[in-house]
Amino acid sequence: MSGRFRVGAALTGIVVLTAAGLIAANGAQADQHRAGGPVGAAKLPTADQQLLQIQDQAQALDGMLGSRAIGSYVDDTGALVVAVSDEATAALVRQAGAIPKLVRYTAEQLFAVQKQLDHLATSSTAGQVKSWYVDPISGTVVVSVPEGVRDSITKRFLRKAQANGGKVTVRRTPGVVTTTDEQFGLLGGYQVDKNTGYTCSLGFNATTSDGGRIFVTAGHCTAGKPSFSRNGYIIGNTRSSSFPGNDFGTVSVIEGWDQQGRVERWGATDVQVRGTADAMVGSDLCKSGKSTGWTCGKIVARNVTVNYGNNKVVRGLIEHTACVEAGDSGGANMTGDYAQGITSGAALISGQCLDKHGQQNESYSQPIGEALSASGASLVLG
Repeated sequence: MSGRFRVGAALTGIVVLTAAGLIAANGAQADQHRAGGPVGAAKLPTADQQLLQIQDQAQALDGMLGSRAIGSYVDDTGALVVAVSDEATAALVRQAGAIPKLVRYTAEQLFAVQKQLDHLATSSTAGQVKSWYVDPISGTVVVSVPEGVRDSITKRFLRKAQANGGKVTVRRTPGVVTTTDEQFGLLGGYQVDKNTGYTCSLGFNATTSDGGRIFVTAGHCTAGKPSFSRNGYIIGNTRSSSFPGNDFGTVSVIEGWDQQGRVERWGATDVQVRGTADAMVGSDLCKSGKSTGWTCGKIVARNVTVNYGNNKVVRGLIEHTACVEAGDSGGANMTGDYAQGITSGAALISGQCLDKHGQQNESYSQPIGEALSASGASLVLG
């Protein structure tokens, strides 16, 4: 049918995005991720070629530095910046042709804080705190909480976070995190409808190692193992589902559906899917979904932990600034022609993207590589 370098991420309000809600780096191994074998540079648009080159550079540095690096990102000039905590490691970064940024705390210290908060949220509760991640830009663990929230449970979580002193930065941002399923309706675009009366978006078509035909979507969309249809015609049944913790699921596709390696771009030429890549912080990201169509922004952070409430905590997400609203859950996230992830959730105000209220969007994506690996699948390419 028509359809590691590790880096931290920041949050605002969050939601899982099935049409019912937002749920909630390593450099790409270029030849491995480009399905079908290496792709010659001459065949790539300039932007994609640059993207893959900087990802390869980041991957090489990641392998060389290991846990001595806090994370990396792309600055406004397109240069690779690596956050480190000592001058000796900074010298190695310079020798490799990247820009070092000296920060106060080590990667071990910061990721220990994130792990502590992950455990606290899943074993107890994070209240209304939206998210937390190791941020290579500030060299701290950034904890995001909605503006004006002062309840005792949220304050207790923040006290425990702030007990880590300067390792933690608390940011108060607009919007609240919530799921974004939407009631069933006859909606246009690449929507997929659940037999439970909710709507999500299709992420990517894929095939399993044994030849099975599937599509990948959000795990909160496949929770409860519903069947899916489009325009009243059955697509198939849920094959696997992982949520919370992760946010991905797969649906078996019955015969009769023409699976294509393309992403709908509402009003413009479809985007061909050439493979997968883990774009750096600062890279462009566009998403396709049934409610808001094709919207674009920047990657703000990676390896973000997001709290969707009621102990529904998802780890390892990408935060970006493209608009996402209810019904977009599970939809495709792209950087150029390369698959990045599937829509999980977002911070919304009155059900709308933050940019409609004069604020920067805070949206979340489940990395596609993890979903494919767990499913034993590879993308259908265009």
